[in-house]
Amino acid sequence: MRDDALDVIRRLGRRAGQVLPAPRTAVPAGASTGTPLGLGAIAVDAKQAPDTMYARIRVRRRRPSPGLPEAFGFEAWCRGVPPLPYTSGGGQRRPAAISLGNARPGGEPPSELLRSIRRWSLNQGPLTGWINRCRQVHGDALQLVILDQTGFDLPWEALTLPPVPEAGLPGGMLGMLVDLARWFDAVRGGDDFPTDVAAPAGAVLGYFHPDMGSDRDVFRGYQHRPHSGIVSFLRSLDETAADPTGLVYMGCHGTFDQELSNLTLADVTWAEYHDHGMRLLGRDGSLVCLNACHSGRFLDHDGDGRQYLRGFTEVFLGNGAGGCIVTAGKVGDAEARELIRRLVETVTADPDRPVARALRAFRAAAHETFLAEGGIPLMVRDDGTFDERGQRNTLRLLYSLMFQYYGHPLSTLHLTGRYADGPHAREEAEHER
Repeated sequence: MRDDALDVIRRLGRRAGQVLPAPRTAVPAGASTGTPLGLGAIAVDAKQAPDTMYARIRVRRRRPSPGLPEAFGFEAWCRGVPPLPYTSGGGQRRPAAISLGNARPGGEPPSELLRSIRRWSLNQGPLTGWINRCRQVHGDALQLVILDQTGFDLPWEALTLPPVPEAGLPGGMLGMLVDLARWFDAVRGGDDFPTDVAAPAGAVLGYFHPDMGSDRDVFRGYQHRPHSGIVSFLRSLDETAADPTGLVYMGCHGTFDQELSNLTLADVTWAEYHDHGMRLLGRDGSLVCLNACHSGRFLDHDGDGRQYLRGFTEVFLGNGAGGCIVTAGKVGDAEARELIRRLVETVTADPDRPVARALRAFRAAAHETFLAEGGIPLMVRDDGTFDERGQRNTLRLLYSLMFQYYGHPLSTLHLTGRYADGPHAREEAEHER
């Protein structure tokens, strides 16, 4: 997973899977205006407009006629805003140039990938306009959940919203402007959205590949049960004698391929994880963080007679995880190690701040650094040489966008231990040392 700068720069890829969701009935229109509030645990009928306080976007494949390109469409609901009916057109073809999923020789430099994502965003006008209307109604209280059933590796965190000057709304990337979560209904295998707020509290259960042993330092001061062997780690996931576990963390290598047997995490296959009970997750509803290449990608598979998206997010959520933080691509060099450190510190710093909001702050901080270092560069400098520094700066931003959160937008995480009382307790403890 460690590459030199040029290898990483030239290996940003674009592979994706696909899914064939069942046809849906029409969504009834009509929604009443209300004061922005957080979501409670409200049951949702997948065939009705979701009647909750967070905005919901469902993205699914459009079944093309034979010989036509694959495409997707979206439909959306939000209290106080007219629903967006299923919309699909020429701008919703399956986009091959915007995936953060793979790095391979000959791939586009980071600045070209980012520019491609911006152009793709311009093609999503019906959706970005609808999201901005939700922002006008709900302001900073807006929370958004995306149920993407396409398997197209669509980078929703990087979707660029246009500004609305008359409403005082700045433009920018969705994952930096709104508390954003993704969802995958792994338990029922349907297309419902999350209804239960998770609040896992307890120790850290960690697995660390030798290459990523330094990740342990992030959890210094917290109650922590680290493992260097994957077998003992998986055994711990199936034991319920230990104290409650707030976070399950894996720092390891991951692989993605079009063959299900080649989907691996710490050299363990998807099928082996699928068959593992993970009773600890069912008991504690722990947040799971999979710091591994491609851990958030999905493979459309029907080799066992049922076609649906397979991935590690689906396995851990299906076993009871209260949420998952995963990666959409290859995040393995030294700079990515620093990013994951900042990510975990941001998520664990304040037990009262929802995970989705913490990730929003993490991405926003990465974007501020990106702008301070010059923003999106040209490919070459004045002397005609390749602008490696500018491309590396862009790559760091893309890394921050690769981290995706699956779960309820109000779910939190409280780790026990020395700093369990929040960031001020951490600062006081550091001062005492």
